[in-house]
Amino acid sequence: MYFKEFEIRWSDLDANRHLANAAYINFMSHTRMGFLIENGFTQKELAKNNIGPVVFYEHVYYFKEAFLGKPVRVSLEVAGLSEDGMFFEFIHNFYDTNGKNFASCEIMGAWIDLKSRQLIGLPVFFNDALRNAPKAKNFKVLTKEDTRKFGKKPQDLQ
Repeated sequence: MYFKEFEIRWSDLDANRHLANAAYINFMSHTRMGFLIENGFTQKELAKNNIGPVVFYEHVYYFKEAFLGKPVRVSLEVAGLSEDGMFFEFIHNFYDTNGKNFASCEIMGAWIDLKSRQLIGLPVFFNDALRNAPKAKNFKVLTKEDTRKFGKKPQDLQ
């Protein structure tokens, strides 16, 4: 399991003086990028391959409040990958200094070609790096159908 540690700053709080939703999202994003960089997904390599990650959804579950000045640990586990590496699913958990889990998030996304703006499978080097990363207990091989499991579709204004 991969971890990053953060201290909750004044700017991370909301009007209720606890960790704001946006801060959870930022901590998870920073944790993901740390994980990806340590596994070869550097800005230089992503630019060279003209690819970037996109997020389809982040489902956050809040169990308990977190407050100013308290260190938090954010984990990342690979919960799913498609065979070609196009789709990914990560699980993040938030822990206090006593190891108590106070929030969790399921995130699904994919990789796009930054010129065509189309979804693409990962080059072998990147795909192998994710395949060799530690997996969650409930790891799953993803398909396109998994990206649609909630049945959400855009509904334009009339």
